[in-house]
Amino acid sequence: MEIIEKAPAKINLGLDVLRKREDGYHELEMVMSSVDLADRLTFETLPTNEIIVETNKAFLPIDKRNNVYQAASILKERYGIEEGIKISITKNIPVAAGLGGGSTDCAAALRGMNRLWELNLSMDELVSMGVQVGTDVPYCLYGTTAFIAGKGEIVQPLVPMPQCWVVLVKPRISVSTRKIFQQVEMDKLSHPDMNKLSAAILARDYQGMLQHMGNSLEDITIPKHPIIQQIKERMLKYGADAALMSGSGPTVFALCQKYSRAQRIVNGLKGFCDEVYLVRTLQ
Repeated sequence: MEIIEKAPAKINLGLDVLRKREDGYHELEMVMSSVDLADRLTFETLPTNEIIVETNKAFLPIDKRNNVYQAASILKERYGIEEGIKISITKNIPVAAGLGGGSTDCAAALRGMNRLWELNLSMDELVSMGVQVGTDVPYCLYGTTAFIAGKGEIVQPLVPMPQCWVVLVKPRISVSTRKIFQQVEMDKLSHPDMNKLSAAILARDYQGMLQHMGNSLEDITIPKHPIIQQIKERMLKYGADAALMSGSGPTVFALCQKYSRAQRIVNGLKGFCDEVYLVRTLQ
């Protein structure tokens, strides 16, 4: 038996770092949504009790360092599954880009194994396993526009964000989320209001949503990688309704209600960066 799961990329419409927690993580408030740039995972059972992960990207680990491998190991151990599994990952989402590629693959793996082995696990049970692998995994299990709190484990779905075109641009750099958070100095961060952003989305107020978007981590990542600010400025110059860094970066996204403006941004950034994607929000 073979089944397939899609793993869509996420963008941060908002990200606020509130404080450093005693467990070493940071207390966050975020608003995330998913877009139709997605990885594809294929699952099949094996007669031997082993986990095999394959991917189309040679540089990605396929052992215990891989989020999907970790998810399979946790689920098999927790539910006493002795059947083996082979998971093939077709990567389309850029790696180390602030788009949640590893987390959404992990979430898709948990959903896929739940279906494959007919475990009928609840969302809470899936989240409890996912958060052991990564703090964005709980959101990725839901995959809808949502308000996220804690270290990422508290997910409150909202209504879908106002539908629009999204231009994703990843410069030729990679950013370590862990290293960015290690450099957080609370008194030097801006703090966008996630409650006002959530309220605008619930009211389906596109302009209000744009007004309250923001990302505290830009204050850390942009000084280290000025190209992120250059991409934002070019996007706005070419007609973006808003431009913001996603997650800890380095990917920047632009929102446009008009397709013609989105296409203009794509054309204006293609010569500047290799990885440029024009996608839609998921509803």
